[in-house]
Amino acid sequence: MQILIAAIFLALILALLCLRLQDALRKLLAARPALLFLAPAILSGLFCGAAAAVGALTLPLAALILVYTFLPSVCAWTIRHHPAPAWADFGIILLLWLPLELSVGGPFVPRPVQGILHMAAYGVSVTLGLVLFLLFRRLDGIKYRLPAHWRDFVNPLIAFAALAPVLMLLGRALGFLVPIHLPAPRSALAFAGQFLLILAATALPEEILFRGLIQNSLMRKLGARETTLLFASFIFGAAHLNNGPGPLPNWRYMILATIAGYAYGKVFEKSSSIFASAFLHALVDSVKHWFF
Repeated sequence: MQILIAAIFLALILALLCLRLQDALRKLLAARPALLFLAPAILSGLFCGAAAAVGALTLPLAALILVYTFLPSVCAWTIRHHPAPAWADFGIILLLWLPLELSVGGPFVPRPVQGILHMAAYGVSVTLGLVLFLLFRRLDGIKYRLPAHWRDFVNPLIAFAALAPVLMLLGRALGFLVPIHLPAPRSALAFAGQFLLILAATALPEEILFRGLIQNSLMRKLGARETTLLFASFIFGAAHLNNGPGPLPNWRYMILATIAGYAYGKVFEKSSSIFASAFLHALVDSVKHWFF
């Protein structure tokens, strides 16, 4: 069931990489803006279907997901005549991000299936974010397209070469990372499989949110300055305060994530595709899981 749910939402997210589909949906929503509300309706239905499949669907949970999907959609509808990013767009981003970050739906979901439904909610959030900002609000600079230039592959490698020693040394000094160890003999294929899993489940969704939406919107609203990039990196770091391992708030993780976020932001800034920063993000996470 978990694989099926993940596959459905991943298929939706990846389908929007098609530039022709993006253009067709943008034109459709421009001609008939009310069709926007099909997105929260369909995504809420998919989430409720997943909840029912694992025996967790209740009226409060169904009401919560409806509010979660329709409220930011209504907000986007009300500012449809204002070019993005308007200040209200940051409120929409918070409405998509904070309920997941704070696990608002946790009390309504039995513990054994919380992981599955959190993943489904994450899929709802990312898909709805793309519909609202990529298609409806037409926010420029999200760079939600497949890599089309050599720098989209070279930039992540250069950044990783500079970033990895900093994170390793500081991570050890802060006591966040255990001593480096060689994993049990595994094939390069196993590492590649882990990399792709992290890319799809963690790196790409987080890059869409933190670089494509948050950093990009801040840059366009406040100016493409170094201080804006630092502010966006700090937001990314702060999002890791409630993450393990370690006691919460996890200041050590926040410090390391802020540094990593700066590197991810630089790569995003200098590349033509959001996949460039997602590749770097996935590579950093894969090495951490593999060797620490």
